[in-house]
Amino acid sequence: MAERKSALTAGISLIIMALVSFFSYGFVHGSLVVKGNAGATFNNIVSSSGLFKAEIFGWVIILISDIVVAWALYIFLKPMNKNLSLLGAWLRLTYSAILGIAILNLIVVLHLSGSGTYLASFQTEQIQSLMMLFLEAFESIWSIGLIVFGGHLLIIGYVALKSGSIPKVIGILLLLAAIGYIIIHLSKTFLPQYDGAIAILNLVFAIPMIAGELGFGIWLLLRGGKFPKSA
Repeated sequence: MAERKSALTAGISLIIMALVSFFSYGFVHGSLVVKGNAGATFNNIVSSSGLFKAEIFGWVIILISDIVVAWALYIFLKPMNKNLSLLGAWLRLTYSAILGIAILNLIVVLHLSGSGTYLASFQTEQIQSLMMLFLEAFESIWSIGLIVFGGHLLIIGYVALKSGSIPKVIGILLLLAAIGYIIIHLSKTFLPQYDGAIAILNLVFAIPMIAGELGFGIWLLLRGGKFPKSA
């Protein structure tokens, strides 16, 4: 059954993404990158280049999984609302493209942490500053992508809420997560000076942002496509 297969594919991919993002962003990026300290960040990445390469590889896995999820969710949700499921898929693919651009900045950082002869013309402080510039570019570009991702979740959450077969709590969590992503990352992009307020918003929306997609992924894996859906 196509819907069951697509539900399994989406569910497995979402869970893989959650685990890999915890490793790449939560563990590696969070431990190597020291905000506002170019010297410490440079030393961390140079001394742990293998770990930083593993982070980049993790992001590539996340990128591929995102594309798979966009396709699988479209197939799964198409019987419920073909037009909105298509729009949701395109929004996720757009987010994936933006994420891909963001990842390119990490590859530049990897080169800056190397020992290429072309780096000899730069002073150490200059290399450190360039590294921080590209790390911040990664964060900023990804943040813009997460605004689009919030739009994707808004569509998916609405379709889930109206489906009659997906638990309404999942639809509500997805909608709350969508609002959280959009508000937080619009604020990060256009109002970065209010970092205190943004930190509070992150705390407020933390549960729906984590539980929304992950809960949907678990439901898809266990129950998705196993019973009739309303058109």
